[in-house]
Amino acid sequence: MHKKILMTIASGLLALPVAQAVELPNQPYLSLELAQKATNAALARCASDGYRVSVAVVDRAGNLLSHGRHPMAGPHTIGSSQGKAFTSASMGQPSGKVAAMIGEKPFLEGLRNMDPRLVILGGGLPVVIKGERVGGIGVGGAPGGHLDEACAAEGLGAIGVD
Repeated sequence: MHKKILMTIASGLLALPVAQAVELPNQPYLSLELAQKATNAALARCASDGYRVSVAVVDRAGNLLSHGRHPMAGPHTIGSSQGKAFTSASMGQPSGKVAAMIGEKPFLEGLRNMDPRLVILGGGLPVVIKGERVGGIGVGGAPGGHLDEACAAEGLGAIGVD
């Protein structure tokens, strides 16, 4: 009897629909395809400028969507690119702007410790589509945050956002 009940329950569970991602109407989001395109464009720009970097693109919640790394980029660039992307997605600001704010207003120093995923260095930009922040892109490894940011901007330009 118990075996029959368990079999009935098991067959019912197998018939449940599998959860699928749902696109909400009029709600912009960052697709995997766009994230990969931005990653590749940023990597190509930095490579053409002679920089060996890592590039990360995260969604609005800071979850990694796409990551690319030049084969000769330092191992630290992986974490820095992801942290810069997370910082920009979370704060809605370029990561370099957050760093400058902390430098100008020392009472904001606590931002550095707010979340261990934050990287307060230049090179991250928020991704905004149709006025909505949908993610962030971060680049790490060029000899200066302004150079990382230029590559990130190239990635955004490749997907039609600035």
